[in-house]
Amino acid sequence: MQTQINILCYAVQLRLPPYIRSVKFCHITTDDVNFFKRTVGDKYVFTDADTISRYSRDETDGCTFPPEVVIKPRTPEEISSLLRYCHEHYIPVSPRAAGTGLSANSLCVHGGVMLCVERMNSILHIDERSLQVTTEPGVITEHLQNTLQEKGLFYPVDPSSRGSSFIGGNVACNSGGPRAVKYGVVKDFVLNLEVVLPTGEIIWTGANTLKNSTGYNFTQLFVGSEGTLGVITKIVLKLLPYPRYNHVMLAPFKSMEDASAAVSAVFRAGIIPSCIEFMERDAIVYVMNFLGDVTVPLADDTQATLLIEVDGNDTEQIQKDCECIYEVLNTYHVGEILYADSEAQKNELWRMRRNIAYAVKKTNVTVEEDTVVPRADLPELLRHIKSVGKKYNFRTVCYGHAGDGNVHVRILKDQLSDEYWKNEVPKGIREIFQKVVELKGTISGEHGIGWFQIPYMDIKFNETQLALMRSVKSVFDPHGIMNPGKIFFT
Repeated sequence: MQTQINILCYAVQLRLPPYIRSVKFCHITTDDVNFFKRTVGDKYVFTDADTISRYSRDETDGCTFPPEVVIKPRTPEEISSLLRYCHEHYIPVSPRAAGTGLSANSLCVHGGVMLCVERMNSILHIDERSLQVTTEPGVITEHLQNTLQEKGLFYPVDPSSRGSSFIGGNVACNSGGPRAVKYGVVKDFVLNLEVVLPTGEIIWTGANTLKNSTGYNFTQLFVGSEGTLGVITKIVLKLLPYPRYNHVMLAPFKSMEDASAAVSAVFRAGIIPSCIEFMERDAIVYVMNFLGDVTVPLADDTQATLLIEVDGNDTEQIQKDCECIYEVLNTYHVGEILYADSEAQKNELWRMRRNIAYAVKKTNVTVEEDTVVPRADLPELLRHIKSVGKKYNFRTVCYGHAGDGNVHVRILKDQLSDEYWKNEVPKGIREIFQKVVELKGTISGEHGIGWFQIPYMDIKFNETQLALMRSVKSVFDPHGIMNPGKIFFT
């Protein structure tokens, strides 16, 4: 008997900003912890201070929300028992993959249970005949990619955190990455999911087929749902043959506007590169200082660069595409284009690009926004970002996946006071997002909303749209225990 539950129920509002509505949940008791230990084993239930501290953070700047207990289950059946129990006892549960999120997606903003899938780390089946893989959610994305590559298979979705992020977290946030411009994002590769619902049922959401027009598309509903509808326990991904060749070039420009305008021009010329990455000058300076052993030519008048990759199986066609890209770029104020002449140089250029966020964070207090607009509107967006920065007296470092219009905006605190950072900078962020929506874009391309971006959801969605989202959640999660405080007000 849980005799303490009634007196321990409380309105969770400590630690939370005032715009989060109170939700009634229950503190975790000794009886609860004992049940968790019986379910998954003593050594996979943690309440010690060090573990609680470690799992109270992810990669989101300035966010700390400690769970009351951390649980590391191994099977869907264990998760089913845990969720059924938490549903019945009004205990909030936040699923966590590798903790590389940038919007506090997996943090326990209401306390309760941190349910970590790191022990569910097996690649279950590689179907070479049908070009599919079935994997558990705790597999590191890059490990999955490398394992598939050994068999000549290609899973192209490659977020910058691929060396540490889990595939389950990628699915939960609908991650993208540099190659999304040619190949798409996570949603374009997920065929089927095994999911444990908040009430404990275990279901498959779809079918292991390329086409499926049978009822509502539950699979795509769970992709990008950020753990608010259930826990993903198995993932079926479609694959491609691995492209045998690629060419990589780095093109410097005298202005950000020229660099971003050239992106759309490349596509209008009939070329679809596998990647077009934008990096403004400050981003390159930060990352070269951070890495120390990576240098690229950076002329005094270079204000931005494009890192461009073209891949395929026909070297002659790749060369023709690169020549066409060269001609397009030369209609803008482009400097001397660097062609990577070895695998080592290609890897160094990509190492530079993938470390920009870490480099900037290392030297400053920052916050990163994840804007995306139609790629032809990138020049206007970048001009607006810099204009807002001047208006509110903050610096920005811009970089990202220009090929699909996705620009990451890293805002630097520098010498701004804590009060100004807290109260005035969000006004500038709001103006940036308003411009994004005006340009028919959206406020997150691949990081998700989580807890961090909730204050800006009204820019993109009206109350009718948000009410529909809440209604969908309530069908799957009638007691609201599943990752509460994420995506919209709860």
